[in-house]
Amino acid sequence: MKRQNRTKKERTMAGAFGRLLPVMLKATPFLFMASMVLSVLHGVSFGVETMMQQRFFDRAVDAAGGKIGIGQAFLALAFLGIANVACQVLNGVANFLPDVVDGKAGAHLSMAIQRKISRLDPAVFEDTEKLDDINKAEQGKDNAFWYVTDVLTLLTFYIPYFAFMGWYLFSLKPILVSAIVIIFLPTALAQLIRAKAFSHLEDASAPVRREYEYYETCMAGREYFKETRILGSFLYFKRLYQETLVCLQRLKFKATMKSNLFELSMRAITVAGYCTILWMLYDALLKQEVTVGAFAAVFNSIGMLYALMEEIICRHIGEMTANAGSIRNYLNFLAMEERTGQRPDAPGWGDVVLENVSFSYPAGKKDDGTPQPPHYAVKNVSLTLRKGETLAVVGENGSGKSTLIRLIAGLYLPKEGTVRKNGVDTRQLTMDALTCQTSAVFQKFQRYQMTLAENIVISDPGAESGKTRLDSVCAMAGTEPGAFPQSYDTMLSREFEGIDLSGGQWQRVAIARGFFRGHDLIILDEPTAAIDPYEETLIYNRFAEIAREKSAVIVTHRLGSVKLADRILVMKDGEAVQIGTHDELIAQEGEYKRLYEAQEQWYKS
Repeated sequence: MKRQNRTKKERTMAGAFGRLLPVMLKATPFLFMASMVLSVLHGVSFGVETMMQQRFFDRAVDAAGGKIGIGQAFLALAFLGIANVACQVLNGVANFLPDVVDGKAGAHLSMAIQRKISRLDPAVFEDTEKLDDINKAEQGKDNAFWYVTDVLTLLTFYIPYFAFMGWYLFSLKPILVSAIVIIFLPTALAQLIRAKAFSHLEDASAPVRREYEYYETCMAGREYFKETRILGSFLYFKRLYQETLVCLQRLKFKATMKSNLFELSMRAITVAGYCTILWMLYDALLKQEVTVGAFAAVFNSIGMLYALMEEIICRHIGEMTANAGSIRNYLNFLAMEERTGQRPDAPGWGDVVLENVSFSYPAGKKDDGTPQPPHYAVKNVSLTLRKGETLAVVGENGSGKSTLIRLIAGLYLPKEGTVRKNGVDTRQLTMDALTCQTSAVFQKFQRYQMTLAENIVISDPGAESGKTRLDSVCAMAGTEPGAFPQSYDTMLSREFEGIDLSGGQWQRVAIARGFFRGHDLIILDEPTAAIDPYEETLIYNRFAEIAREKSAVIVTHRLGSVKLADRILVMKDGEAVQIGTHDELIAQEGEYKRLYEAQEQWYKS
């Protein structure tokens, strides 16, 4: 129960402020504190200006009646002018500083998201709901800074101003203080309704927003536009984009209409209260309960009082309540459970032992909202990858090959069973310990818009990256730097005045990147799909040379290249159905022989 209460407290907007404020202070402490001090002076300056107005009007009336000299009236006017100038200067500075702080604080908030993502379990990115949470966090990050700024503005500008004006009005006539309450309550109630409506809106709109952003990428994204144009599918994606956009607009319209109608009724009450205050002030003047100067000063400031109160409720509190849902989503994302381990030290890549390992990806939901039963991508697999061994994993699409090697590498943790790295359960190791001395080349590799050299050394930035070593890994990957216009300095992106590569060339660069990283375990997960079988065989033969005395895993559909492996594991429907050498497996009836014979004509020559 205590844990539930603490979680509920953290999700309140006050709790959000407490968590976000230290981030802002850390970003730029001096400017942040300076803006707060100036904000207090700014708020008080408006109240002082009102007092100076009363003083001037009273002195002007007394001077006109001959009670005082004209000089005293001019002196009061000078003080009023100084107060007005100070107020305007403070207003300009107070509005300028938050924009300066925004850039630095925004960078800190963005880094908090990236650090959090780096600590999440990689399996999270297979979960649709978690992807929605990340999308919500990105939206909430943009609102978090201005939420803290708005709260601090309330505390340092508006509260000092209204406290000063409350004391001033009370000193004139106590009942005039009711002006603040009459203006505040109806509008505040309207914003509470607005907060609830927009909080529900954020939860409902996140998955829809993610959809239309994806369709937008399909229409205009660099990776998609060629196929989209050639296949004539632009209009199809445009229709899907428009449908999701209309759906999102309907959600927004419904929430906005509900809150605005209620806000309109509350404003009518506020306007009635405003008129009542003016009548009370006029009545006090007729009864000589206030001076002419006080009447004129308060009459001039009552508009400011009403405008600032409306600004608080409709702008600042309105924005905070409208964005409350997205800000909570940002904080909830930062509080999401992380992938942790008790051992940050890497035990080294000895044997990797899988004991009755099963893994299922996050399941979707049925039409009634109940979870789908889990579908196991890997089921009850037991295996030992010996130190220094090269293991090939083969099987048809969907057989569980890629999931299995992610379990071996420690990217995924098993749902059932145990994976041990050199005798240590992977659940006990941090991600840094698991990925240390591990390299991999995946089928869906990244095409970094950087130079050829940077595309390679990014896998191990701290390692020695001289030309000799680059030449070595490029030779093993079949990449020829001399074929590039500026050799290793060639920019691999037309968007940055460089060149683009074919699919096969990109795959060789990705393989060179994997070879460059210092490793005791290297995984090749079908990285040669765009390379012809003959060239693939050459690359795998070079790979066999560098994999000596190191553990290696090869995942491929092409069985002609797996003969170099010490053992071959055959996967089918998530299960390990065969394991052995090529000669052992080809000599027996089974899945491996069936797959090999289906491809045999590729390798006869």
